[in-house]
Amino acid sequence: MSSLLTSPTASSRAAGLLFAPIATDLAAVERVYAETVAHGKPGLARLIQHLDQYRGKRLRPVLLLLTAHACGRVTPTHHVLGAVVEMVHTATLVHDDVLDEAGLRRHVPTVNAGWGNKASILLGDYLFTHAFHLSSTTGDARACELIGEATNRVCEGELQQTLERGNLSLSEEEYLEIIDKKTAALTACCCQLGAYYAEAEPEVVERLANYGRSLGIAFQVADDLLDITGREQTAGKTLGTDLEQLKLTLPLIHMLENVRPEEATRLRALLRGRSPQRREAITEAVETTKAVAYARQKADDFAAAARDELECLPPSDFRSILETLTHWSVRREK
Repeated sequence: MSSLLTSPTASSRAAGLLFAPIATDLAAVERVYAETVAHGKPGLARLIQHLDQYRGKRLRPVLLLLTAHACGRVTPTHHVLGAVVEMVHTATLVHDDVLDEAGLRRHVPTVNAGWGNKASILLGDYLFTHAFHLSSTTGDARACELIGEATNRVCEGELQQTLERGNLSLSEEEYLEIIDKKTAALTACCCQLGAYYAEAEPEVVERLANYGRSLGIAFQVADDLLDITGREQTAGKTLGTDLEQLKLTLPLIHMLENVRPEEATRLRALLRGRSPQRREAITEAVETTKAVAYARQKADDFAAAARDELECLPPSDFRSILETLTHWSVRREK
């Protein structure tokens, strides 16, 4: 099954095939999501409708549903929580595009490109507040607690990353801490929620949360690689924003740590500058220092760690799909 999502030109069709076993549950999640954010005012309705064009493969609710199925039980609570985590994730995307001044996501203009930063920020807030209100309808404070804790970590990671912009001495350890919060916290929470509300044993819940965490880190390292090595036409979003915003990612960190001091000084000056050839020169230095290969290996290592955590589950189609996602997370092109 690992080959299903390797071709970017067929990724939507492949995702449909891969997620076919949870199609009915995904449809239920979408219904809850749509009913929760629906609004009668035409202006807001257009904004919300626009979001549907770049919400992607719904990876977070997919993870929640797959882990629930793999643990043997799916309930209406899973559908509600699937909508909640999708709202939280979409809110972070809307805010991220403002922070990165991005104009494109999934081949369509971002909300900030079409409606401006103020509307984008308020729309993200709208999704956050609806997500937390919806989570409270489960009647279980544990859901609100887990989602609130994960969202706190996401916001903390984003804030930490923003404060570290321009820090060209950021370490690999600090970088991994940031992405553990801003990306992996939510993917871990999705898997934890799926298992917990399927009434899995505590050890299984913990191991599946660890699966989600390692998967999220692998996914983000691969995403940061795309920002340097990818093509916008294929990726479907604005690339090069990490360089423009002076956000050090793993390939850049490895590059700076594996050249002579005088060369590191030259590269830092290049990063801070505005030369038209800057991206080309940095890309060449990244390749020369084998930083791309290093970052890919790191992503592979985290993906392998995620697969190891799935040993707590009995064999099933759902476990196989979870395994496939670890391969896709580091081999995708968008």
